[in-house]
Amino acid sequence: MSESIKAVVINNVNDEYTAEYKTVAVNDLPQFDVAIDVAFSTLNYKDGLAITGQGPVVREFPMIPGIDLAGEVISSASNEFTAGQKVILNGYSVGEKYWGGLSQRAHLKSDWLIPLPDSLSLKQVMQIGTAGYTAMLSIIALEKHGIKPDSGEILVTGANGGVGSFAIYLLNQLGYDVVASTGRLEQSDYLKYLGTKTVISRTDLSTPGKPLQKERYGGAIDCVGSHTLANVCASLKYAGAVSACGLAQGMELPASVAPFILRGITLIGIDSVMRPKADRIEAWSRLAQLVSSDYLDEISTEIKLADTIEHANRLMKGDVRGRIVVNCNING
Repeated sequence: MSESIKAVVINNVNDEYTAEYKTVAVNDLPQFDVAIDVAFSTLNYKDGLAITGQGPVVREFPMIPGIDLAGEVISSASNEFTAGQKVILNGYSVGEKYWGGLSQRAHLKSDWLIPLPDSLSLKQVMQIGTAGYTAMLSIIALEKHGIKPDSGEILVTGANGGVGSFAIYLLNQLGYDVVASTGRLEQSDYLKYLGTKTVISRTDLSTPGKPLQKERYGGAIDCVGSHTLANVCASLKYAGAVSACGLAQGMELPASVAPFILRGITLIGIDSVMRPKADRIEAWSRLAQLVSSDYLDEISTEIKLADTIEHANRLMKGDVRGRIVVNCNING
């Protein structure tokens, strides 16, 4: 009898879309070079889209979702990793094209993995997850462009989202003066707890604006796209920069070249899915230095793997705030 595990499995047969918590044979897992005992995964917005079928996320069926995971190597055919080593996975189309982290075990390519930072636990890296990792990449991009705390206010759009809220916290830790743009002004106290000094309504930025506006922000992290990103660009100070890492409002960019030519601003695209390993290690090293365990416990909720589908539905209804960490070792 072959060994089996529990996992969340999505399928689409004859246009009947299903998501189940079920038993999977270990022999059915992909034959990649590293086998991992998954300790924790997370439930991201992209995972919610995949599990509920509300977005065309999954490209191969059947699919085990989960774009993040942290666990311990069981066996490895790679010289880079050894049994017993703790590792992290973010992105690389795992949970979309390749079986992902919402499972008790995963078989992955060694090129996709990085070692767990010494000062973080397996649970803590999933409390951070792709949201915190993307926020850190966005900040590093601004730093490399020369944006410093004395460059002026840094605007964060989509501030109540996973990336936005992490960006506010990290920027505050680094001494930046943060302005938060949100569609949920009733949560302004939470954003101020994270470290923002000023909260503005997303409606200030979400409609068509002038191609050049008053110079206000030294830099920005935009999680929204569309008219919001266009207005952010128009509001940057001379030589300012914006890290664009999301498209919650839309993929289009109805902007003018005016701020790029007349103010020398820079638009930096942030990809977290296919990021080179060196960039990943740098981002996680910085996160290990900046993030406190008290903060992570404050913003996250731990659930069992068996409860993932229920929480995915809640997530898509907007009934969840903060990070959802999935304990893949607890049955039932």
